[in-house]
Amino acid sequence: MNLVIVESPHKAATIQKFLGEGYKVVSSKGHIRDLQEKELGVDLNNNFTPEYVIPADKKRTVAELKKLAEQAEMVWLASDEDREGEAISWHLTEALGLDPAKTRRITFHEITKTAILEAIQNPRTVDMNLVNAQQARRVLDRLVGYELSPVLWRKIRRGLSAGRVQSVALRLTVDREKEIMAFRPEPFYRVDAEFAVGRSKVRGALDKKFGSMMAAHTFLADCIGATYTVCNIERKEGIRIPAAPFTTSTLQQEAGRKLRFSVSQTMRLAQSLYERGLITYMRTDSTNLSSLAVNTAKKFITDNFGAEYSHPRQYKTHSKGAQEAHEAIRPTYIENTAISGTPQEQKLYNLIWKRTVASQMSEARVMNTEIDIEIDKRSEKYAVQAAEILFDGFLKLYKEGTDDETDDEEIASIPPMTLGQQLTLKQAQATCKFTQAPLRYSEPTLVRKLEELGIGRPSTYAPTITTLTTERGYLVKGDKQGELRPVVNLTLKGDKITETQWNETVGADRGKLLPTEIGMVVTDYLCDNFADILDYGFTANVESSFDEIAEGKKEWHKCISDFYSPFHTQVELAVSDKQYMKVERELGIDPSDGKMVVAKLGQFGPFVQKGDGEERVFASLPAGVLIESITLEDALKLLALPRTVGEYEGIPIVATKGRFGPYLKYGEKNIGVPRNIDPLTVSLEKCISLIKAEQDKAAQIQVIREFGGGITLMNGFYGPYIKAGGKNYKLPGGTKAEDVTEEMAKQIVSSSSPTQGRRKFSRRK
Repeated sequence: MNLVIVESPHKAATIQKFLGEGYKVVSSKGHIRDLQEKELGVDLNNNFTPEYVIPADKKRTVAELKKLAEQAEMVWLASDEDREGEAISWHLTEALGLDPAKTRRITFHEITKTAILEAIQNPRTVDMNLVNAQQARRVLDRLVGYELSPVLWRKIRRGLSAGRVQSVALRLTVDREKEIMAFRPEPFYRVDAEFAVGRSKVRGALDKKFGSMMAAHTFLADCIGATYTVCNIERKEGIRIPAAPFTTSTLQQEAGRKLRFSVSQTMRLAQSLYERGLITYMRTDSTNLSSLAVNTAKKFITDNFGAEYSHPRQYKTHSKGAQEAHEAIRPTYIENTAISGTPQEQKLYNLIWKRTVASQMSEARVMNTEIDIEIDKRSEKYAVQAAEILFDGFLKLYKEGTDDETDDEEIASIPPMTLGQQLTLKQAQATCKFTQAPLRYSEPTLVRKLEELGIGRPSTYAPTITTLTTERGYLVKGDKQGELRPVVNLTLKGDKITETQWNETVGADRGKLLPTEIGMVVTDYLCDNFADILDYGFTANVESSFDEIAEGKKEWHKCISDFYSPFHTQVELAVSDKQYMKVERELGIDPSDGKMVVAKLGQFGPFVQKGDGEERVFASLPAGVLIESITLEDALKLLALPRTVGEYEGIPIVATKGRFGPYLKYGEKNIGVPRNIDPLTVSLEKCISLIKAEQDKAAQIQVIREFGGGITLMNGFYGPYIKAGGKNYKLPGGTKAEDVTEEMAKQIVSSSSPTQGRRKFSRRK
């Protein structure tokens, strides 16, 4: 018998189909050994030797694998092809006591019969350089976390943690938030005009912005009765080249932009597609495609779009410190334009398929036209810009998304115009806008920034963001409502200028990563006391050291030693300092009673306090509101809560606000308050209607069927759904409750994301 060991049960099932009789494919279910959990797990006195143990939940798996290995004629270690996978193969060799004479290491970039059989024909031994690079990362991260976290417990509060990559990623968002807090939006006026050209019309933007309404008004007044003449026409043909096939980070970025998937959701879905043999390995820095993929794409494009749409090409990888340069993420079979699976899997596969095929298509040819229009009464000019597609090329199939939601480039034609042609002004609008602060990071843009700086690697982006948001609460993904500022917009039509009152929103953000107060405090402390750990260049250099270890150019124990000695000295210095970090900011005096209002960080998070002694009153800060930015006015509103609105059926109704937004306290129940309702003014009648709606909703929830593993099919307010582990999962579109089997329910839970009801609630302000 040939025993093949892979990480995942799904991957094992797919490979078993290809190999058939004579092979038994089993799963190690990920890592089978790791550093000890409750201790450092690294022998500092013995050259930083890792102290590996088999976790309790893996002992049965190891025993079963050992028994199978003893019976096998040959053991094939087929874990993933990256450093993590190489380390798993090494741990299997060590823990199972495998005989080198009958042990082979194989890797493949895609789970296809051809790739697997080819790998078996070309086995190798475990690459210890790759293993040592992974060990170095694991040991270094353990040392940083194990020694830094207790420092944070002493100086700030218990339960906090720090990490070599996570703390640097957190610093990026904190630094950006501080830039935004220091930014002061300035108003300006942008002028756009609409001109009649025969029966058509064109829009032009003025080449100057005005700093005040008076200046904008003066400009429009000067333009009354003016003559507008075409003074310059430039037409230039250009090309647009398709984006490269996906790497791990670009897939995460594009899935975030186009599909609104989180980084962790993207990786979970990609893992499922890979294990089913539908796409190539999903952790890669490479944009390279195999010659087979290039040729298959060429045939598909030629057959379906025409030979003129085909342009085979390879791309160079530009990411800093790229490694594991095997192949980009692509469909295993280009001819499979669609797959079966969950809606999310289908969407991600479609995105990967389009990106891959588009990368092998011809450039788009575009005619870029810019026309300048002069004003006889003013020196400014209007510019009319347009891009007309001459040949769509890859745009026929796919266009890469952008991180700026407003950056939607217009591709359109304009009516023919000639030099000296006079145009008729239909109207000109002077619109008041405000200068924009630097953009906050979203999950995709944070991944892109980490990649640009050379911090982390494909396998680390998703767990880093999950640690910061879900596990530690240093970041929250949410919205900033922004501030409404009254402005006056101007419109010139004929010889009349009209004024329009308008409220312009300033500082609004959607779906961005917002540092919490504790995230800000931890970052400030680490920057002050462990500058090297938080330095972007230093962290990138550590990553480069791991690359050198993987290439056999550097000895991993020395890499750890060079880092640890100065780091440990810093830790001892920080511990010897008996000062505790105190976060407190005076906001001002409450004019109603003359008491001081202060914002502080406490054991359970940030809060505002008014007064001292027994007369003190407190209120927690809502999610997304920081001690550094809260105003006295906002604090007084928080302190006005909780507010007893009245009673319903003899039970008091209290309107209040917590960490996740406003809610009603009714007996033992907490009932969410919609965003458009202010808990300071909500009426008793409205509260009763919200309570009744919640009661009606609860009455409609019932159990339809119970499955194993704590999975239940429920009937709820909006129809049937799956409940597992305290989370709810939607049924695929068109699925009836009576058709849901236990196997189907487990598949839905494992391959889809829970509904986002709670997340929406947490974003209320």
